[in-house]
Amino acid sequence: MIKFFSNNKIIFYFLNFSLIFLYLFPGSLIGQIIYNNKKIQPQITPDFIISSNHFYIFFLISLIGFLTFIKLNQIKHLMIYLITLSIILEFLHLFVPERSFQWSDLFGNLIGVIVVILIKNLINKYGVFK
Repeated sequence: MIKFFSNNKIIFYFLNFSLIFLYLFPGSLIGQIIYNNKKIQPQITPDFIISSNHFYIFFLISLIGFLTFIKLNQIKHLMIYLITLSIILEFLHLFVPERSFQWSDLFGNLIGVIVVILIKNLINKYGVFK
């Protein structure tokens, strides 16, 4: 699986482009497609303290990023990029019509990235897949 993603970096880049597009779309493009109403956001699971949708998407994009880039210097840049992206995209909701900044969304973004970083560190430390 790691070789598949590292040989096909275009998948990670396409998912990043899609994430940024959907994040900055005024309203919910997925809500528009499913419910014919861009003010309704589809919910995968109920929110707890953080936004579950935001956690899932940033967990997924981080996981694919860590499967795509395997060199140490690439991993460091990837971690900085993902954390910065998760913060900037949420703060841009202050300026996007039909969207709003929410702390639970920001924490969902960050926790999604941090969980993957912690899993990656545990795998590196204990060599689960060696």
